[in-house]
Amino acid sequence: MKKLMIAAALVAGTMAAQAKDIVDTAVAAGQFKTLATALQAAGLIDTLKGKGPFTVFAPTDDAFAKVPKDQLDALLKDKAKLTAVLTYHVVPGKVMAADVKAGQVKTVQGSALTVATAGGVTVDNAKVVKTDIVANNGVIHVIDSVVMPK
Repeated sequence: MKKLMIAAALVAGTMAAQAKDIVDTAVAAGQFKTLATALQAAGLIDTLKGKGPFTVFAPTDDAFAKVPKDQLDALLKDKAKLTAVLTYHVVPGKVMAADVKAGQVKTVQGSALTVATAGGVTVDNAKVVKTDIVANNGVIHVIDSVVMPK
């Protein structure tokens, strides 16, 4: 009986470890430190830990490094603009790579991203470099640039 309880506890622990939300999944990946900082500055952590589902086009730390430092610093201090930029990277629903189609897709921010599929998937000219990182409340697709709403 004791072995059965230990096994059940181990299985439950494993299931809990796999059931990470989008924020925890991104943080665990280790390449989204700037994104995590920006989400916190914008007050969006709780939103992306919420029920969802969400599809997040997540810029890596290298993608944020392409933004001139003075512009990035200014963006991190302007909560309204930062929120608009970050929510522009989020699409309602869970869209897996196999379901991506070229065209316009409305973001949580309200504007539309332009998705192209010729020669690889791009989102407003940012290349999707990794797809289908599944979280319990959606999916993350990694992009190589920060995209800005028009």
